[in-house]
Amino acid sequence: MVLLRPLVLLLVLSVSDLHSLPWFMNVSESQGPGTILESFSFNCSYYTPTLELLYVQPPTTFFNPPSLTRRQGSYYVGKVTLSSSVWLDALAVNHYKLQLRFTCGNHVTEGPLFLDVQRDPNHIQCAGQFASPAGEIIQVPETIAPGARLYTLLLPGLELQGTQKSIISAQDPPHFPGSFSINQQGWLQAPAQGLKGQAQKVFQLRILVTFGQGRNCEGMLTVKVLPVPSNEVSFLKQAQNITIPENLAPGSEVVQVRARGFDVRYEILSPVPCQLYSIGHADGLVRLTAPLELARAPGAVVTRLQVRAFERLRPWASSELNLTVNVRSVNRWPPRCLPALVVTQIPETAPVGTVLNILTCTDPDSASATFDYQLWFQNPPSPASFCLRDRVLEVNTTLDCDTPGACFQHTASILVFDDGQPRMTTEVPVLVMVTPVNEFSPTCAPRTFRVREDARPHMLLGSVVGMDMDYPQDSIEYYTSDGPAIFTVDRLSGEVHLLGPLDYEQQKLYRLTVQLIDHGQDQDPTCHRSGSCTITIEVEDVNEHAPECEPPFQELTIHTTPGHRVEVTKVLCRIPQEPQRLTFSYSIVGGNSQSQFNMQGAALVHSDPMLGPPWSQQPHTYELLICVADAGPFTPHLSTTATIIVHLVPWRTSTVTTSTYRATMPSAMTPLLVTDTEAFWKPEPWFVVVLTVTGVLLLLALSWLLSRLLRGVALVFQTTNKPAQALLLNSSNIQGTKESTDGFMEALRTEISQTPNSITNLQPFDGRAQDPRTGREYLFNTYTGARRWL
Repeated sequence: MVLLRPLVLLLVLSVSDLHSLPWFMNVSESQGPGTILESFSFNCSYYTPTLELLYVQPPTTFFNPPSLTRRQGSYYVGKVTLSSSVWLDALAVNHYKLQLRFTCGNHVTEGPLFLDVQRDPNHIQCAGQFASPAGEIIQVPETIAPGARLYTLLLPGLELQGTQKSIISAQDPPHFPGSFSINQQGWLQAPAQGLKGQAQKVFQLRILVTFGQGRNCEGMLTVKVLPVPSNEVSFLKQAQNITIPENLAPGSEVVQVRARGFDVRYEILSPVPCQLYSIGHADGLVRLTAPLELARAPGAVVTRLQVRAFERLRPWASSELNLTVNVRSVNRWPPRCLPALVVTQIPETAPVGTVLNILTCTDPDSASATFDYQLWFQNPPSPASFCLRDRVLEVNTTLDCDTPGACFQHTASILVFDDGQPRMTTEVPVLVMVTPVNEFSPTCAPRTFRVREDARPHMLLGSVVGMDMDYPQDSIEYYTSDGPAIFTVDRLSGEVHLLGPLDYEQQKLYRLTVQLIDHGQDQDPTCHRSGSCTITIEVEDVNEHAPECEPPFQELTIHTTPGHRVEVTKVLCRIPQEPQRLTFSYSIVGGNSQSQFNMQGAALVHSDPMLGPPWSQQPHTYELLICVADAGPFTPHLSTTATIIVHLVPWRTSTVTTSTYRATMPSAMTPLLVTDTEAFWKPEPWFVVVLTVTGVLLLLALSWLLSRLLRGVALVFQTTNKPAQALLLNSSNIQGTKESTDGFMEALRTEISQTPNSITNLQPFDGRAQDPRTGREYLFNTYTGARRWL
């Protein structure tokens, strides 16, 4: 039966295309890492095959996972190699079994590979626990005799090699009581001083084994010194009662029990099996082996352990200890809430009391736990927008998104506290998006713009300022629904511009209706509101035509009398194109050399001074230029110049009557229009000061000259004082004020005619005149105009 089993296995493997697999292989113990043990050929069509190493007996890490490489078509080659940790030793293990699995699509085949490790005489190495990295540990009592044999080093296969053994690690006091020694038979001997008083100490000895042809190996030997065995085993404490928290992690230390005795070991007698606790066999350290969850296992609140301590070499020498472990409930888990994140969106018109969310919380530590809810705002800091009633999040006040940064996004947190000890908290983030709603229609105040009729196209008249209480408040577009085409409104800025010419005489007032439409103030981009206002545009009249005078040219002859004011003529002007303009200003701009003419409104007036030598007896011609400008609030002021030629004839004794002769320019004659543009001059302050000082000096000079002139006149009157008095006495019989005045003037003229030539030259007229009708002579008073018959 045993012979048939390999045949059946061989048949199965042949069917699965494992033709070249060597099931029995020999490998030398001297093979190192990366050595290819053997190559296997496989055939697999239409699939990607795999080759696996299922297990190795005895377990080891000496072998790498097999590799599989495709060579040609459906032909694959597999390899098994030695790993980097390989250390083959025929004396330790000389036979390995490798279980392989080949998979091709749905077809799976398994088979063993047997390896025999062959001895290599030339490959000699230290073997056993002695040559391992940790080395070999031996325990000796501290009462062992000095120089006694502690250990015998056995190296299989090296007995006949003539090996030399020596301790190469340092053995210097005070760490060592003395030097350990080893002989060629492999006996490790205690120090000559013995190990008394070295209990619980550990000595590590590194031993070098040297054999022929310079070959050697090393190993570690650890010597642990044990105290003297006691006569009985007893615990330091007879009973212990400890309390641990519920959240203690598995593997944590609970308590350590200690007992007196030699080489004491510890075990738990009850409960058996103990599912929650374990005890260290050598150190008596009690550890937790499973999580303590009182909610799931209430029986874990109190656990009573019976611990036994005994000597390893004398198990009958033992003692027992009762250990009670109490588990204190710990609030380990914070509340769990649904939803864990509150994200919602509401319009700004949501009424007060609108429910945003309702929290549902549970406590893994206790099914009957109660919770405390608190709302903590992060942005904005004011908690007035929302409130938390128990576990219900509601709108607390009217939301308003019509100011910058008022809302749109509210960030807050709901803090949920349980009633456990210690108190645990869960934070539920809250994000409330408040969407804007277009609630208000845009408005604008009626405005009035004034524009001159000579304004150029594209001129800015003003701006329509729209207002919208919705945020953003400047999202307004302007349109004109009706009105004249010579005005336009900018769609974004609301600026009103002029497009065409204006004419005050044709239309003085325009009304323009501006339509306002808002946008971008609602979550729905198609939601718009509109409003309108009326814009009034007043056209200001602009003076475009200069005045025209009728006639534009006059020639006059007047006879003047000293001391009289005579109206020479009136200047009549108008603007035919603008008959509504009736206000003009008149000024003499030329020809008034002696300042005898002035304008009183439209009338030209001549003023002949009564006094002032010398009185001219010759006619004189004045060519006066009269500037006529339109007046009023309108600009610019246009003007024209009228020409008036005045022939001034002074009064003579031979003159029969006083008459005025006028010669006017024919109306057919085209006048010359002169436009005078007045410029405004603002002098510098220093010039005003200089002009003032100059004027004061001029007035002082004129005062001095006037005083000298009056002094000369007074001297003349003193010379003629006596003849004047005689004349006054002779005329005493004349009754009335007029006769006295005539007598005085006649005497004055007589006396003046007798004065020297220098005085007569100042006043050649003697006042005598003759009436041509009667031939009688009379004296004419030039001041009063009265006659005195001779």
